[in-house]
Amino acid sequence: MTSDLPPHVLVLFGATGDLASRKLFPGLYRLAAAGRLPTHFAVIGSGRRSPGTDEEFRGHVRDALAEFVGDVDEAVSGPLLDRISFVASSADDGAELARAVEAAEDRLLGDARCLLGDVRRLFYLSVPPGAVKGMVGMLDREDLVSRSRLVAEKPFGTDLATARDLHAVLDSAFADDQVFRIDHFLGKEAVQNILALRFANGLFEPAWNRHTIESVQIDVPEKLTVEGRGSFYEGTGCLRDMVTTHLTQLLGFVALEDPHAFRASAIRAAKAATFSALRPVDPERVVFGQYDGYRDEPDVADDSTVETFVAAELWIDNDRWRDVPFYLRTGKALADGRRTITVRFRDPRHRWLKPAHGGAPEPNELVIELGDQPRIAIDVRAKRPGPDMALVEGVFRLDLVCDVPDADPLEAYERLLLDVMRGDRTLFISSEEVDRLWEIFQPVLDRRPATETYEPGSWGPATALALPLGGWRLGNHAPDRELTR
Repeated sequence: MTSDLPPHVLVLFGATGDLASRKLFPGLYRLAAAGRLPTHFAVIGSGRRSPGTDEEFRGHVRDALAEFVGDVDEAVSGPLLDRISFVASSADDGAELARAVEAAEDRLLGDARCLLGDVRRLFYLSVPPGAVKGMVGMLDREDLVSRSRLVAEKPFGTDLATARDLHAVLDSAFADDQVFRIDHFLGKEAVQNILALRFANGLFEPAWNRHTIESVQIDVPEKLTVEGRGSFYEGTGCLRDMVTTHLTQLLGFVALEDPHAFRASAIRAAKAATFSALRPVDPERVVFGQYDGYRDEPDVADDSTVETFVAAELWIDNDRWRDVPFYLRTGKALADGRRTITVRFRDPRHRWLKPAHGGAPEPNELVIELGDQPRIAIDVRAKRPGPDMALVEGVFRLDLVCDVPDADPLEAYERLLLDVMRGDRTLFISSEEVDRLWEIFQPVLDRRPATETYEPGSWGPATALALPLGGWRLGNHAPDRELTR
């Protein structure tokens, strides 16, 4: 496969950090292996401190590929590494970086035999929110904004006021269509499959409303602790790290109206309409937790009340979803690592049909697993074989098309990096979305729930377990009905 992308100079700020090692450089490697990178490109890593010579930085990248890609093809990695260099820069001094970008462009102009206007710049800001203003100012001062696209990582501010300040900073230097606010959950094949499941199947869309659905759970527990990210978590917390970003974006995909097209304007408009109907979150219906041992992590205060767990109840006040609760839950050091959406259907209330085991029947549920191997299952009831009309539970399992001939799946960061180079903003977040989501969560920031302690390996604080009527799909209620059984 050959790429038709124009020449690019990619500048990765935070190039020696964890995100670059785990996701960005492996993503570039896989795009190179698939022939999706531009034919002519250069990669410049940047940060406040130089890791040494270019060759030493390439050694750092080589080690990251070995750890996070595994079996590295030298025929792919060699040419990629040859195009990678490192230049120190800061908010106060970007002169050397500007010279490096111009030198890289000159080389690409000679190689590609193209005009300067054909060369694109991609700046990836893998930096803390507090550093964005200075870096944007530096890029503007050094005249690096033209012909560029800027990727901004979440969290997009820390509250409504700082989010608006951040938007003003970006808007002062970049046009709106140059800014790509990235949430890697939206780059996952399984998340995009939510749209296909809903709108390409007559079985689901007619039933996707308050008349049929009782509740929706979006559950993203993590087994990992903060793992040395204590300083980040102390300044951010779980609500800002996961809930106002990843989980609410999943809610948007589950709840939006028919966008009528898979393009940026249509998807963004449909999500915006859904988010505008979200009711401001009631702090009384939010549970904050902190796992026992968090305060022992490096860079964590001895008396920290920062939440490592959040469970919340949200409501959408529109005709489709009125009176249907959406339950969001995520946290560190929990019993399992999953990404599960559970759509719980209303009981048909035919009381003459009884379960064989007696008691109340379990609700029908559509369960969507968003892991690396996406799966969908539907809990159903059927007649138990025998002389009596008694019910047993069964499961429909839907095999998603993972082994389709000529299929070409992309990991989330690969997909999103490619979309930035293409200029496709469909799976990126608008400033209006950011603003609205901070509005609905601002009451929780203003009246923070008390942070409750929970044991590592549990499902969080006891008060969170009872938040959904009928309990959570994962964990404390009906574990024998897990999708993995």
